[in-house]
Amino acid sequence: MPPILEPPKSIAPKRGGRSTLWRRVAAIVGRLAILAAILIFGSTGWYLAKRGFGRQWRYRVVEELHKRGVEASVGRLTLDPFRGLVAKNVRIFDYKNRENTLVLISEISLDINYAALIHHEPFLNALDVRNAQITLPLTGVGGNTGKAQLKDFRAHVYFPPEQIYVSQAEGIFCGIRISATGQLIKRANYQPSPPLSQEEWQKRLSILRRVVSELQKFSFPVASPSLQVKFSGDVAEIEDSRVEATLRGDVSQRGNYEIQNLSAAAEWRDHRLTITHCEWNDALGSFAGRANWSRQDNRADFQIRSSIDLKAFLDALGFPGPFADMAFYSSPLIEISGGANFGEDRLRPAIIGHATLGKFAYRTVPFSDFMADFSWDGERALLRDVHLRHQTGQLRADLFDAPNDFRLNIESTIAPSAVHALASPGLDEFLRDWEWQRPPTIRLAIQGSDHHPENWRGDGNVALDRTRFRGVWMNSGNTSLHFADGAITCDNFRVVRDEGIGTGSFTYDFKKHEVRISNIKSNLHPAEVIFWIDPKIWKTVAPYKFRRPPAVTANGVYQFRGGKNTHLEVTVDGGNGMDYDFLGKTLPFDRVSGRLLFTNDRLQIVDLRGALLAGTLRGNADISLAKNDPHYRANISVSEIDFPRLTDLYYNYKTANGQLSGSYEFTGLGSDPRTMRGRGKVEVTNGDVFAIPIFGPLSGILNHIVPGSGYSIAHQAGANVQINEGVIHTDDFEAAGMLFSMLGHGDIHFLDDKLDFNLRMNMKGPGVLLTPVYKLFEYTGEGSLKKPDWHPKRF
Repeated sequence: MPPILEPPKSIAPKRGGRSTLWRRVAAIVGRLAILAAILIFGSTGWYLAKRGFGRQWRYRVVEELHKRGVEASVGRLTLDPFRGLVAKNVRIFDYKNRENTLVLISEISLDINYAALIHHEPFLNALDVRNAQITLPLTGVGGNTGKAQLKDFRAHVYFPPEQIYVSQAEGIFCGIRISATGQLIKRANYQPSPPLSQEEWQKRLSILRRVVSELQKFSFPVASPSLQVKFSGDVAEIEDSRVEATLRGDVSQRGNYEIQNLSAAAEWRDHRLTITHCEWNDALGSFAGRANWSRQDNRADFQIRSSIDLKAFLDALGFPGPFADMAFYSSPLIEISGGANFGEDRLRPAIIGHATLGKFAYRTVPFSDFMADFSWDGERALLRDVHLRHQTGQLRADLFDAPNDFRLNIESTIAPSAVHALASPGLDEFLRDWEWQRPPTIRLAIQGSDHHPENWRGDGNVALDRTRFRGVWMNSGNTSLHFADGAITCDNFRVVRDEGIGTGSFTYDFKKHEVRISNIKSNLHPAEVIFWIDPKIWKTVAPYKFRRPPAVTANGVYQFRGGKNTHLEVTVDGGNGMDYDFLGKTLPFDRVSGRLLFTNDRLQIVDLRGALLAGTLRGNADISLAKNDPHYRANISVSEIDFPRLTDLYYNYKTANGQLSGSYEFTGLGSDPRTMRGRGKVEVTNGDVFAIPIFGPLSGILNHIVPGSGYSIAHQAGANVQINEGVIHTDDFEAAGMLFSMLGHGDIHFLDDKLDFNLRMNMKGPGVLLTPVYKLFEYTGEGSLKKPDWHPKRF
């Protein structure tokens, strides 16, 4: 049986104890060295990551970028353990002029060949940008600074020999996602072209600021539009590069205007910018256009076809222009083609086009449609074959507008009241006084130095159907028109109304605010036709009620709006009679004629003649037309007036007979008879004085004194009279009959129906025996004019 336990083996004693100790010491030193190296590298890495490399290293990176065609400055150069060298606060300059900063980049990763760096050879392989924020400094004249940022920018740029290659660059600029790829050649013997002048640089910055400002006004509610850019060229001739760009977007919003399905493509090649297409849709229609611009001759050409909501589009761009007062109820169709020469002195466009508008409104005036061909070269504008339709008619026109040359041809059957909003203030005020049952037919050929009506001249004609002007109707009318010196002249007009015809010529002067009238002849109602001249005169003409229209002739000038040179002469011949209100009664003239002279706030009636109550009347008058000054002055003379008819008119007494003659000069205020003041002389012949109600009771008194004398007729009477505040006063009344005469004085209150009169009887024939006591036959009349109370003055 084998043994369970084996005897222990003998162990030889160890040797060399000192060598084992040294090994342990070496291990500890090695560990400490490794720890020190780690600490050194860690602290160095921390320092380079936080504080960055010194100025010498930054200078070497800047110099390397310069060799690669990139002029830059580096704010900090740090070391990232994962990304390597990282340049921060990088400023990229214009290669031709270092004073012009192009962009500011937050940080760039540098792909470095360290072996080449150590051997002082080109060491930059590529640049890598991730999630950087790029700022474009837009410093203008005077130090005004604007900012534009390219956000979330990513790019990888390689530097093959003599090349700069951008494999992919992406970022968001003003809400637009931009991606770019391309390459540029950077030759070893590169010589930059002459730098831009400061003026040219500021000009380009101004354009860029304007573009940025306009882009920032857009919003993109659905998704950001995408702009893809491809480029190639030579750094030495960067303006000769070739660039292709494509823009696409779903929905873009600016103000209240929404762009849908935006698509555009452009190319820069051989100093020429070509926009091959630009298209989008909106709520009403679509837009399509193309254009090109040559830098060499600074000329552009374009073509546009649009059916978009043009008013909303221009409002969103801040150019309401001529459409500010328009409302479109269907999309307008605009087709434009042309070119423009952007010379140094001024823009020189050459544009032709066609416009078609459906239903629309201008200043709340609705129109059915509009069509026109147009052209413009910057100085001259032409509208040809203009067709405008309104519910009242249609208008056809041609218009040419050039410096010192304006032409307008119009044929219209549109009611002018429908388009008064298009007129100048003066013409608009004139048109508002008209009302047409049927639109007039208007033909005009106008020329002038500009488009202001006051400078127009030309000819035309107008034909009217039933029309009302200032509230007064005419059945028809026609006239030839002439425009000159800010005035419209109606030559040889003819106006027809139910009662007659009016003919003549007149000029409506907008500059001088006056109407010039020439050889107007009329047998129309003056109280109505006067409204055509000036409604303010109606109150002066209204009291003259012609039984049939008189023959009227008018010549002169009538000014309005405060003019002081009115001189209008009107002759009137009313062969069929006229009624006129005087002292509360209507005087019936069998015929009347006279001459009226209208001057500034004044009407003079000269050589007035009339047949009145079987007699004649002559007179003159001076009437104020001034506001708040209704005074007048007149003088009249009458002869052989039928005394019975006069007493019947004013005293309702029909038994008198005889004839009245006299004269009267008086003044007054308006239509108030109490303000009338005057003096005159009255004489009655072959009359019966006792038939006058106020003297009637004296007949019975005389019959008691001398039987039969009361029935003696007082054949004639006369007196000088004065009238003041409704009172007729006389100091020398005398009436004579066969057996007596009466001498009297006193007052007749004809407005208040009162009498205060004294009479003395002088007897003739048998009554002469009473002469010694004639003073006993003095009588006083008092009481009412219709029923006076005559009693002896002495008893």
